[in-house]
Amino acid sequence: MNIFKSNAYNLLFFLYFMFYCYKTSHAAVKRSIDTSASYALLTDDRLPTDIIPQSYEIHLEPNYEKGTFSGHVKINLVWKSDTNKIALHAHFDLNINDKKIVLRKLNKNNSDLQLPKHITVQRGSRFPKKTIYIVYLTEIIKQGSECVLEIPFEGYIWESAEGLFKGSYSNLTYLATSLRPNNARRLFPCFDEPRFKVPFTVSITRSRHLITIFNTPVVRTCEHSILKDHVIDHFEQTPPMSTFSFGFVTSELFKLKDDFETARNSTDPVINLWSFQDRTNQLQHISKNALLAYKTIQNYFGISLPMSKIDVVVIPELPIVRPVDNWGLLLFKESVIIQNRYYDIAQELIYQWIGSWVTPEWWTDAHLNKALASFLASETVITLDGGVEFNGKYPMTTLYSLYYEFSKRYPHSRITAMKQETISYKTELVIRMLNFTLGKDTFQKGLKKFIEDYQYKTFVGDDLWSALTAQALKDGTLKSQYRLTDIVGTWLAYHRLPVITVHRDYETNTATIQQKVYLRERPHDVPEQDKMLWWIPIIINRQDTLNFSNSSPYVWMEKTQQININNMPGNDQFIIINQEEIGPFPVNYDELNWKMLSTFLQTEIGRTVVPTYTRAKLLHDAWNLAYAGDLSFATAFNMTLFMKFERNHIIWNPVFTFIDQIGRRIDMSEVHNKFEEYVLALLTPLYEELGAEIETEDNWKKDLRSLTKRFLCRSGFRPCIREAMNVYKVWQNAANPNLENPVPNHYICPVFKWGSTDEWQFGLERVIQFPKTRIQSERTYLLKMLAGCSTQSEKIYRLLELSIFEEHSNFTENDQFLIFSSLTGSSSGYYTLFNFLSDYWTPIRQKFKNKTNLWDHLIGSATGFFLTQKGYDMVKELYDKHSGEFGSAQHIIEKSLRNIREEALWSKENLPVIETWLNNFLSKN
Repeated sequence: MNIFKSNAYNLLFFLYFMFYCYKTSHAAVKRSIDTSASYALLTDDRLPTDIIPQSYEIHLEPNYEKGTFSGHVKINLVWKSDTNKIALHAHFDLNINDKKIVLRKLNKNNSDLQLPKHITVQRGSRFPKKTIYIVYLTEIIKQGSECVLEIPFEGYIWESAEGLFKGSYSNLTYLATSLRPNNARRLFPCFDEPRFKVPFTVSITRSRHLITIFNTPVVRTCEHSILKDHVIDHFEQTPPMSTFSFGFVTSELFKLKDDFETARNSTDPVINLWSFQDRTNQLQHISKNALLAYKTIQNYFGISLPMSKIDVVVIPELPIVRPVDNWGLLLFKESVIIQNRYYDIAQELIYQWIGSWVTPEWWTDAHLNKALASFLASETVITLDGGVEFNGKYPMTTLYSLYYEFSKRYPHSRITAMKQETISYKTELVIRMLNFTLGKDTFQKGLKKFIEDYQYKTFVGDDLWSALTAQALKDGTLKSQYRLTDIVGTWLAYHRLPVITVHRDYETNTATIQQKVYLRERPHDVPEQDKMLWWIPIIINRQDTLNFSNSSPYVWMEKTQQININNMPGNDQFIIINQEEIGPFPVNYDELNWKMLSTFLQTEIGRTVVPTYTRAKLLHDAWNLAYAGDLSFATAFNMTLFMKFERNHIIWNPVFTFIDQIGRRIDMSEVHNKFEEYVLALLTPLYEELGAEIETEDNWKKDLRSLTKRFLCRSGFRPCIREAMNVYKVWQNAANPNLENPVPNHYICPVFKWGSTDEWQFGLERVIQFPKTRIQSERTYLLKMLAGCSTQSEKIYRLLELSIFEEHSNFTENDQFLIFSSLTGSSSGYYTLFNFLSDYWTPIRQKFKNKTNLWDHLIGSATGFFLTQKGYDMVKELYDKHSGEFGSAQHIIEKSLRNIREEALWSKENLPVIETWLNNFLSKN
């Protein structure tokens, strides 16, 4: 559906994206996707298993001035099969002199005092195009043999957060490591795979005035025999751990005073908070938050970590995508850890249990590890502050984004790099579903048993599901013939989600429940969709026995298309399935059940009894099912009637997305003005009740007021427009208007949409004369509003003429891309762009003859957003008139025609229904 290419989808994705960045604490804007997104690409560098490591002994000596390091590693090895080759990981940038490699075979007979046998190394070489180093021996070593491999090495200290890297703050420098997922090979030769978990004995050289923090505490420090003013720290041997858990930080660090020492149990690890001395005042609360988070997690697992300390190092402007979790050592960017109260520190602490202590065998299960840690961190936040930190956005914002992504014809086609992220979030929601359906107590005990069984070991996904299954069978919360591996497998097998439809027979008090793939984007022509079936928990709430605390499934749909249910209530009682979004799937009902739900929610008792997430779900499901063609828009609009009385921001959040989508969807029709009157009637009471902003009010209230005002302004709310124009006039009267823009962003669009030509022209001049010394993103926003908010064709024509034809207009190709994209946000925009293209076809074609990308984008923007038969006829006429002239954009206009045909059908089916409902609503309001 073209709606997914429009700004309506952009708004939804923006809301999801903002929460995504917020919840995972990544500071950069789409920010280098989490490295787990590339884990699936690491399989080419896996090592054979004929030799496995038993332990490492490593010495590292960084050279700060030269930006290099040197080191020496001893690896105890065991031969699992006969071979004369040793394969291990070493990055291309790690320098190894094969003539200095030594191998000694150990004598396993303790009574024999013979010295270890020296094995001659023939040569060492790199595997072509892989970060694998192979040591060739002159003889075959037999199975069961034990040897010690010694390799000296040298490498580089990086400025990017890969391997060993350096950075600076103020006049202070630091060294740190970031080895996940496979950067340990940049630091020392090793078996750089999660499955190889062995102890490390480590020593590190440092300047005397610096501090080095490692996975384990220092046991002794000695003078360096050669380097003046340098010492060598020797650390406790680590427990068995994977190479990515190895880590250290060296700098002039200051340990913050801990005022909560007495709150610890003697078995808890000491949590030390480190940073630079001038940052301590900003971080005083972190120690308390970390300790509270640790205690909450420890109480949940019921198992203490086998470590004496956890060092939390906080560094300003740290160049990392996400916090670095090492065994006993966590590394945070300051802006991340102070942004949220508990979530980020809780997630990294959870990785100590599940990630470092219990470890995925390979990165294919990294999304499961991340999903489990994220879910448990969210539960920790809810335990500690009731979820206030999430501002009402968890889990709904994540869930809504997945509904949209997985209901597209081609999931992930828009942002391919986010595929692994969405899979991880879906897995997190499946884990949340199991926490409800198995029972929180069962889930918690199963997880504890899982950790006990796999401590210091590695696991695959089935190991987790088997542990939870065993506990559920023991507790009787799962039928004896069920296995979670089968249940979860259906949810993870497809990049899709199901929808269930409930048809009630009110004469026999029965119901038929059917499942199918949830497809919102038209056409619904996904291949083999009939073969996609899920195990779905059917949790039913009846109006006559409402009990939203019960999350036990009434029945499971056992990967079947349809089931029948008896003993349903009568025709004056509704039912609700999948309360509180327990499972990640929407639910459709028959028309009468929807009507009873709408009526009940318009009563005070209804809004009191039905919980927040369930009210939000009913509203969200109705609208999206209508978009999918599975529900009448009259029913969807009826579900908004209770919003007249609703004041919970969680319920309102999806409403703004719906308003945006339907507003743009009917933008070109006669229905649009009536829809804007509906929006004014819906939002005005809310806005007036919210009142003026108070400095101390909650963030949710500020956000809700801001969104309400934004959408009221777009719909022509006169007080907002007057306010916007008054502020804009101040800018117009400024002595030097190019110096700064005093107008808040949310006022710009109303001025350009509802204001005069003079006001629009003033904005255009500011874009053309924008000083290079100012932040260029301000110019970008202003240009986007000039193009996207204007409704008069003469303004848009003027902007297009300037940006395309006038050589000295100060517009770049990037500006042209932005203008074309912005014009697709409204019918007046893309209609005018289409007419401009038609009127100036020959000069535009000549102008863009060597600019294929720009030409393709123009054709897509000018033809791809029509939604009616009239629009189809216009584009078809252009296609026929200029047949053979579209060049690289031939496939684009052909795709536009196919899509418009589908959209025209949608408009024909739904616009009359929407108009009839709006007429009825406005006549009563």
